[in-house]
Order: sequence, then structure tokens, then C-alpha cells
Amino acid sequence: MASSLKIAVIGGGAAGFFGAIAAAEAHPHARVTLLEASRKTLTKVRISGGGRCNVTHACFDPALLVQYYPRGGKALRGAFSRFQPRHTVDWFAKRGVKLKTESDGRMFPVTDDSATVVDCLTQAARQSGVEIYTGVSTVAVTRSETGFELELKSGERLHSDRLLLTTGSNPQGYQLAKALGHKIESPVPSLFTFNIPDLHLRELAGVSVEPVQTKLLIPDSKPLEQSGALLITHWGLSGPAVLKLSAWGARALYEHQYQATLQVNWLPQHNPDQLRQELLKAKAEQPRRAIASNCPLPLPRRLWQYLTATVDIAPDARWTDLSKKSLNQLIQELTQNRYPIRGKGVFKEEFVTCGGIRLKDVDFKTMESRCCPGLYFAGEILDVDGVTGGFNFQSAWTTAWIAGQAIGD
Repeated sequence: MASSLKIAVIGGGAAGFFGAIAAAEAHPHARVTLLEASRKTLTKVRISGGGRCNVTHACFDPALLVQYYPRGGKALRGAFSRFQPRHTVDWFAKRGVKLKTESDGRMFPVTDDSATVVDCLTQAARQSGVEIYTGVSTVAVTRSETGFELELKSGERLHSDRLLLTTGSNPQGYQLAKALGHKIESPVPSLFTFNIPDLHLRELAGVSVEPVQTKLLIPDSKPLEQSGALLITHWGLSGPAVLKLSAWGARALYEHQYQATLQVNWLPQHNPDQLRQELLKAKAEQPRRAIASNCPLPLPRRLWQYLTATVDIAPDARWTDLSKKSLNQLIQELTQNRYPIRGKGVFKEEFVTCGGIRLKDVDFKTMESRCCPGLYFAGEILDVDGVTGGFNFQSAWTTAWIAGQAIGD
């Protein structure tokens, strides 16, 4: 490889660092420069997983792995056969960072500290010779016969032979890609919570139920279903089941201004007949006890009290007073509880978007642009997004590693 080859990486997040390291290690004679507009690099890595960094997910079958991506799964199928979570685990282990798997499949550093991952990436970049510049904003890129001319906010100009764009959902990155001939699928939020205007429900903030079965009903759209934990919050509903629905329904929810209906089955492990038997058994065995304070089902006490109140069962009503009508309404409430969604919240600070570089314009064998030779993409700038659980980082590691391998050839 000619020592004159210059590779520029714009964007100092997970994909930028991983791609820069891969490029520098695969092409040691190239000069790799990473440019980050802000003063700090790897900000999403620092805050991910509540500051613990959810590095990846323990799903080692590419065919299963792609099912966690509402957008981009098909394009990633071949990419995951080359670099998947097993490779991510090995990559970090070789650099002294051991990962552990939690019960839900999420993988974290054993230190439970995102600084471990940040330090590892920073050190690996420096050791491989990547030149890192922060506070350097790229305002324009033009294609020349010999590569790319980068215009910086400072007025300075840089030349690179190859260019890797890893700017995430930053609008400036989209502008640079558009100027080089790319179409952008309009970015909209993904991974968010649901605002539910039910004040009595919100009083249960902090109550969590697992598992529940949820169904998202959006006008003019096919119903979406997810199961998992559900968390009641001060503004509505959150938890993995809701976050997955928000990802799969991201575009349709955006188009309907986040006005939809959420149906919840609080006890999916019981069918309606089983519930009827359990409730009738309680009526027969404890007729004098108050319904609201004696729940015969595996539900949090406060939630049971809320659900009985919803079907107008008085707080002091006894099991012997339970009418057939109230029994039917209670079963309906337990299995098909409906809530109006009126807006969205955010999921902590881990803001994910769907949208970005149109996938058919990128060759996923190399991550090179089909519109502009010498231009490569990795990470969230692409129209790829996963559900919560380490999947978005995994697509960043995978696409960045592939781009890094190919960019110096």
C-alpha cells in the first residue's frame, strides 16, 4: 500500500472510532485522520446503558440477529456473517475488555463502566496510529479527481483519498452525503416512550410488570405486537415492550403525529377462561373479603387496585358482590386493556433515529457508496436501526469494521 494514501473519518462516535481503527490496522501504511466536530468523542458510548455501555447482544446467529432491526436487517444479513457479536466480544477481549451477558441477553463490560469501553477505543485508535482531532467541524466536502477536498469551519482545507462518514443522525452529515450525490430517507425518532393521558395510571409510576403482551394500533397500519416488560412512568408507559413497538412503528407513528392506541394483556400466560376460573375461585373461597385488596392473580397490588377501579368496582366491594357483568369487564381489562397514545417521550438520552442514507445506494460488502467511489459509510448515518439491547452498537461495529477493511484497497 502506498504510504501516500490518506483516509479521513468524519464523526468521532462508536462507528467512527471502530472504522478508523479497522482501517489503520488493516492498512498500516495509510494515514488515518478522525475529525470530530464537538470537543468530546464517543458521547453515546459514555451514556449508553445508564453509563454502563450496552456493547452488544448475545445473539450469535446472523439469521436471528437481523430480526432485531426494524430497518436494515436484510442489508445486514451478509455483513453479520463477516462480523457479528461473537467477533465484537473477541475484539474487545483481545484489547483487555471482558464482556458479560445479562439475563436478557445484553452484554456489558464486567466493570459496568462505559469509561472502560471509551478508554479501550481511544487507546486502540492511538496505538494504531489514528490521528484524532476534536472541535473540528467539516462544513463541506467536494469530490475531486484525486479524492475529496474537505472544507473545515476554521477555513482550513484538507485532502483525503478516501472518506468514511460516521456522523450518526447529525443533519450536517446528511448534508455532506447529499452534496456527494446521496438520497436521504427522512430521519424520524425511534426508541421512545408513550405519553398516556391517564392520570390514575400515572399515579402507579414505578410499577413494572413482566411479561405483558402489547399491541400497537395505528390508523391505516397493520397492528404491531411485542411482549416483554412494561414500566409505568410519570408520563405514561415505557419498558422494553414499548420501546420495541416504538422502533417498529416509528414511521407510522410519526406520520400520525404520535396519536394511536396501545392494547395491553397484563397476564398473557393466562387465557380468559383460566382468568375466569381464578376469579370465580376467589369469589367462592373468600366471599367476605374486599376485591380491591385481595388479588388472586400474579399482579402488583397497586395495578390490581387500579384495574378494579377502572371497571367501577368500589374499593370496599366484596367478592360475593362481584356481578357477572363486572367479572366480564375485569377479564376484558386484564387481557385487552386499551390506552390512548397522545405523543411520545424520549428514552433517557439514548436517542435513536430511523432514516438516513438510502441502503440501496451502499454496497454492504464494502460499505462503499454506489454513487460516489471512495466514499464509505458506517453506523447510524445509514437507514439502519435496531431495537434496544445493544443492537444499534452492533450494527455500528459491523459496518465500521467492514468499511475499515475495504477502504484502503
